[in-house]
Amino acid sequence: MNFTGIIIGVSSFLCIGLFHPVVIKAEYYFGTRCWWVFLLVAVVCIAGSLLVASTIPSTILGVVAFSSLWSILELFKQRERVEKGWFPKNPKLKD
Repeated sequence: MNFTGIIIGVSSFLCIGLFHPVVIKAEYYFGTRCWWVFLLVAVVCIAGSLLVASTIPSTILGVVAFSSLWSILELFKQRERVEKGWFPKNPKLKD
């Protein structure tokens, strides 16, 4: 049997599930100032995906990279959700 698809699918599911709370916490503690960290993670993972010869690790790095890129957009959308009152605003965070 070939478990490659299952491994990649579960990894993708876990990666997306992990980035959701990370974006919420990042926006709460740092605001949108930390968008460049997600970009840096994406660039490193894209480079790693291109350099790794094995299919599963390369694909997982690619999923992490593009989840990180998507998180940049979600970080700014999270700020809008906070402004609408859907999520709590950090009172210590300066605008």
